Amino acid sequence: MALLHIDQVLGDHPFAEIGEPSLAVADKRRALLAVAGTHTHHFAGGAPVGVYDTGDLVCQTLLRSRYRVHALAFHPTLPLLATGTGRYDGGYFFDGELLLLNLETGESVSAIEHESGRQVLELEWQNETDLHLLMAPPDDWQDKEAHTHGHTAVVNRPDWNAVDPHSLTGRDLAGPRVAAPRGRRPTSPPPGHGTRGQLGSAPPCPRGRTALRRQDPVLRRRA
Repeated sequence: MALLHIDQVLGDHPFAEIGEPSLAVADKRRALLAVAGTHTHHFAGGAPVGVYDTGDLVCQTLLRSRYRVHALAFHPTLPLLATGTGRYDGGYFFDGELLLLNLETGESVSAIEHESGRQVLELEWQNETDLHLLMAPPDDWQDKEAHTHGHTAVVNRPDWNAVDPHSLTGRDLAGPRVAAPRGRRPTSPPPGHGTRGQLGSAPPCPRGRTALRRQDPVLRRRA
């Protein structure tokens, strides 16, 4: 009996790499579209973020976040996408990451110190060097408003493409307390999005690369 070995399952429609979209942000200057998929718990895990050419909707770069994606922001001049992620762990902490994706190399950096990081709810580039963040508190210990309030901070770096992993400290992220409701924003599917679910094992993007973090091991496919 002949055996059939399947290495990959390839999607035949736009945005197959990210499945159901949860957030989309366009960069008109570069003709790019960043689309975050919903967080899943299957063996691939996490929440994918794909960067697509708006002309043909071909994937350029694919990033996978450990947590749900709350915010996406293209840098005004650098080939860089900032991604804010996070979750409440169900008992104490608000975990999350600020992921910085280099759109030319496909390399990503998790910028906040400590393994648990901070839940990043909103992002906005104020200029080339200043990034405004809205974050949940680190935890809800003796804080009755922890799920409805957070903290803002403006972080300055002269070159955001040169930020080292886990280099943003608590001092960088300190700021005033503000209202920060956690309501899920409605999201319309990007043009051309199909109705099928996410690929179980996403291949590298046809014109780009699957993003690896600097501290992650490199995985190679069999020849």
